[in-house]
This record gives sequence, C-alpha cells and structure tokens, in this order.
Amino acid sequence: MASTQVNPTRMELTRQKNKLKTAVKGHKLLKDKRDELMRQFLDLVRENMALRLKVEAGIKSSNINFVIAKAGMSEQILNAALMAPKQEVYLETGKRNVMSVDVPVFEYKTRTADANDIYSYGFAFTSSDLDGAVKSLADILPDMLKLAEIEKACQLMSAEIEKTRRRVNALEHVIIPEAQANIKYITMKLDENERSTQIRLIKVKDMILEDAHQFKDKAKEKALAKAE
Repeated sequence: MASTQVNPTRMELTRQKNKLKTAVKGHKLLKDKRDELMRQFLDLVRENMALRLKVEAGIKSSNINFVIAKAGMSEQILNAALMAPKQEVYLETGKRNVMSVDVPVFEYKTRTADANDIYSYGFAFTSSDLDGAVKSLADILPDMLKLAEIEKACQLMSAEIEKTRRRVNALEHVIIPEAQANIKYITMKLDENERSTQIRLIKVKDMILEDAHQFKDKAKEKALAKAE
C-alpha cells in the first residue's frame, strides 16, 4: 500500500525510483553477506564440535592421571610438587575481520622455550602418572585456547547473522514493497493528471473552434445583410 504522505510529483517519483534501486542493490549485498556468514559459521561450528570432543577427551585423560597420581602419592608430596610452577604462560589477544565481524585471535607464549619446564618438581619422589597428567594438560592448552577462540567467534557471527537477517527481511518485506507501491501510486496519479490535462485542453480547443465558427457565421451574416 502506498504511503498517504507521498506527493504525486515527478521529483518524488525520481526519488522513489532511486530509493528502490538502492534498496534492491542493498538487499542483494546483504543477502550475499548473510549466506557467506552462514557458510563460514557452519564451518566454525563443525570445527568447534570436533575440537570440543578432543579437549574433553584430553581433560578427562588428565583428570584420570591426576586421580591415579593422588592415589599413589601422599597429599603433602603432591601439594609440594605442584606448589611452585617453573613455567609461565602469557596470553596475547588480537582480532581478525570476517565479513565485517571482528573475531578474537588468541596467541600464547611461555616464559621459557624448554618443554621440560612444565614440571615444577623433581622426579625422585613423584609418580609417572603425575608426569602424564601435567604433560596432558600442557598438550591440551593450545586446543583449549583455540576452542575458546572459535566459540567466541561463533557467538559474534551468530549475532551478526541475526542482525543481517533482520535487515534483509526489512528490505524484502517492507522497504522494497513500499517503494514499489509508491512508484505505482505516483505513476497512476501522474497519468490521471495528464489525462485530465489533455481532456481540458481538448475542451478548450473545442470551445475556441466553436467561438471561431460562430464568429465566422456572424461575419458571413453581416456580409449578406450588407449585400442585400
């Protein structure tokens, strides 16, 4: 339905046509963006599911090793072994742009490059199960950070997909139909006004011709009267 606030003028018709053209172009671009976001989002979801299973399996294995180590060691020795860690981890955060969405990028660095610094204790009084638990946690850390990065990216992309979907629907179901209806309404009004103008011009022309004809008839009658 055309808006009652639209003035049926040629300038307004041009404005509505430009608005429709822009809306159609924007609709196509946003639809392409939504489709590409959805494709990348589904890829991330699949990667997230596989990585989550891997992380959960690693954490489960580590917990089992810790339980076994705790069963084979006294609590005092275990607490003393883990009290003062030698290695430190520094997390750096960045971001990358994916279809106008800034997704996080996590990178970590260790204080030293020696892989054995994850063990903060000597091996004389600890069990090998504790070594396996510490090693499994250290191995799963990169995957845990990657999982956090992907899950946050999925949240941000999901929100962007929903926002883009609302914009596409607004253009498709509100703005474009409204502009089309306004163009149709203005065109009909202009055509109606043009027909009315033509009818008035025809009537004026007929009146002028009729007056001219009557003038000629009167002039002819006067000429005949003088001749008699």
